[in-house]
Amino acid sequence: MATTQHPPPSRLRAWMLEGLSDMGKGHGPAHQATPDTKTEPEHKGQRWYRVMCLTGVDYFSTLGYQPGIAALAAGLLSPVATIVLVIVTLAGALPVYRRVAEESPHGEGSIAMLERLLSFWKGKLFVLTLLGFAATDFLITITLSAADASTHLVENPHLTSTLHDKQMVITLVLVALLGAVFLKGFLEAIGVAVALVVVYLGLNVVVVIVGLWHVVTEGHVVTDWSAALTAEHGNVFAMIGVSLLVFPKLALGLSGFETGVAVMPHVQGDPDETEENPKGRIRDTKKLLTAAALIMSVFLIATSFITTWLIPEKEFESGGKANGRALAYLSHEYLGNAFGTVYDVSTIAILWFAGASAMAGLLNLMPRYLPRYGMAPHWARAVRPMVIVFTLVAFLVTWIFDADVDAQGGAYATGVLVLMSSAAIAVTIAARRAGQRGWTIGFAVVSAVLLYVTVVNVIERPDGVKIGACFIAGIILVSLLSRLARAFELRVTSVSLDSMAERFIRDMASRKIRFIANEPDQRDKAEYRDKIEQIRQDNDIPGEDFVFVEVTVVDPSEFESGLTVRGEVLHNRYRVLTLESSSISNALAALLLHTRDSTGCIPHIYFEWTEGNPFANFLRFFLFGQGEVAPVTREVLREAEPDRARRPRVHTG
Repeated sequence: MATTQHPPPSRLRAWMLEGLSDMGKGHGPAHQATPDTKTEPEHKGQRWYRVMCLTGVDYFSTLGYQPGIAALAAGLLSPVATIVLVIVTLAGALPVYRRVAEESPHGEGSIAMLERLLSFWKGKLFVLTLLGFAATDFLITITLSAADASTHLVENPHLTSTLHDKQMVITLVLVALLGAVFLKGFLEAIGVAVALVVVYLGLNVVVVIVGLWHVVTEGHVVTDWSAALTAEHGNVFAMIGVSLLVFPKLALGLSGFETGVAVMPHVQGDPDETEENPKGRIRDTKKLLTAAALIMSVFLIATSFITTWLIPEKEFESGGKANGRALAYLSHEYLGNAFGTVYDVSTIAILWFAGASAMAGLLNLMPRYLPRYGMAPHWARAVRPMVIVFTLVAFLVTWIFDADVDAQGGAYATGVLVLMSSAAIAVTIAARRAGQRGWTIGFAVVSAVLLYVTVVNVIERPDGVKIGACFIAGIILVSLLSRLARAFELRVTSVSLDSMAERFIRDMASRKIRFIANEPDQRDKAEYRDKIEQIRQDNDIPGEDFVFVEVTVVDPSEFESGLTVRGEVLHNRYRVLTLESSSISNALAALLLHTRDSTGCIPHIYFEWTEGNPFANFLRFFLFGQGEVAPVTREVLREAEPDRARRPRVHTG
């Protein structure tokens, strides 16, 4: 739709809004470039194993602290509890997210699947709640990983005396550097992730092999562990039971699946596939998820055994040399300080960059929903402004938690588990609707397990829900304020007329284009006759050369949508244009501007005043798309067309 000419943007503004919605590769009405931005051609994506490294910096980096968490939570049972974690990963989380990838191939994730179940404002508020937990998960991933990286740096034996009181500053610098990478460009982020993952996993392979070699050469450690385990827990069933009880404390080892789906649009897929049917992308994303889960499972099991066998239990406790850095302890202990320092540097780097997959998830997820709901400004679809916003929020979170890893752990686990539970529920519903009884039962069992883990985690660490609630409240408040600020914005993305509607407008263009806004009631002959008579008397105009316009509100919670106009002749006399939209006023304004642009004539539209309190009527417009129709239509036109000479005329009597 043509509206007005905008002045060319400044160089800084053009750079900030370059590649609008590149992260989301927008689909549907949400992907609309504004007049002062330019879009870049969509990149062709990356091979799945490269994108796996981007999600892997989050997933694989948990090796930096997961063995220590397992040892503290389960003690001698750490390997058994870790095996339970791996079983849940491979038999539960992996099938769930493979199905999510199939159901939402554009990276919307389980949120989009659940969005389809609810309509109107209920659906929007539900999505905003899930987005709050997603923001909790992703933003805490950024801040917690940076804080953990700074902890590894501060606790390095060579640097402790120099950096012991600089953790806050170091964490903020790491967060700022992460933001700078994304300001530079997304492809650079993938390149950095590939290098970090390859080096980090390679070093861990060395540590695992050396650790297993020492276990073999010191055979007594296995027998000592086995004897102590039997003495403490008695039999295998007791061990499994205790492992299930402590399993919720190991749930951070499940992180990474949600970001694996969120960055799905960057998987290359097949050369000949389309966005409507991206079979290659779905197939390769499933490979990505499976490969990441298998690699991580092998490392989790191997590292849980060697850390339990080779590290004294007291070293895992707070203040111990292996607290939060079990594998780093082994690298220093068995491979020397030179290798240990290299391992520390690699761990610090991947923990710092673990926020990259979270940042990619945020940049893909938020622009898909908030601008489409009218709950964020237009620039929220561009990558660079959102990077700056998320980086500033990460600064605030880091300052609030004083860069403390343990203080953020509850919020991180809550965000991860809520999203995984919602994904399991979403695929259970999808399987049931598809008539797949076996998959429905299987996914229902996984949902029950994840809900159990979520509830236990919330009971033990209620601070996670409190922090998540703050994010949810913030998103809902900002979203509603943004929707209010954009209430009078022209938000119809396109207008299409059928042949009859075009004929009506073409016929009137030879005279004067006059529309009458009519709220359809009985749609009988008397209704239209009385309406014309009322308009003639109120505005003192002769004749009956009018076309009625009737708008039906479908989903008032939607913000942007296309407009289809259909024409019909009722009672062999009255010409009527029918429209469906989320807002009567915006639909009428869009029709008037389209008519002006297609005919070169200024159209007129006639209303009657709406009865009732103006404030109450405005709330009806804001929430339900109808209310103060005449003044709101005029205001939408005024914002869309500042030139009064070119603005369609609004008459109210």
